[in-house]
Amino acid sequence: MSHYFAKCSTYMYQHRYMDFLLAHYLELKLPYSFSTTLSYISSPLLMAGGAMLCFDDEDEVAGAFGYIHGTGEHDYEDRHVIQLQVAFIVHEQRRSRIFIEGLQFLVEQLDEYADEEPVQEIRFWALSEEANHRLFSKIAKQVTSMIGEEGELNAYVVQLAELRSYLASFERDSRMKEKHGKVESS
Repeated sequence: MSHYFAKCSTYMYQHRYMDFLLAHYLELKLPYSFSTTLSYISSPLLMAGGAMLCFDDEDEVAGAFGYIHGTGEHDYEDRHVIQLQVAFIVHEQRRSRIFIEGLQFLVEQLDEYADEEPVQEIRFWALSEEANHRLFSKIAKQVTSMIGEEGELNAYVVQLAELRSYLASFERDSRMKEKHGKVESS
């Protein structure tokens, strides 16, 4: 199954981003009230940041990623840090490479604006679940945990250079498969 990514740089894409995430609100499993969740998922559109969508081969939204520059604890002045506010992929697509390709697209976007807004670090929070930890510990280091009313969250941090290096291994794998004729269209 093929897919492609698009920045949410127009009102139409921004509208699809919000519609998609709100339609999947329960699946997001964010341990916050609806109003807090709404502020997190909309912040990439309202603050300095970025949002992107992943579309499947039928031009249906299959995933959404959003980030902001800076952290609340530093009044968003630490702009060398981005926080992933949301990274959601529909269940049917989770076994595909969309997450990795989404991260590759994110790094490309960050590189595109590196002269204006150089990023060195990416941070994100995730529910403290074994499956999440197995996935996210491959790309980032867990730095802390927080227990709130709605559940436990783990904080992860990765340096952009380290993420770039990790993602490069997937590009090498793809080139090797192409060389040996084992690539499916994506």
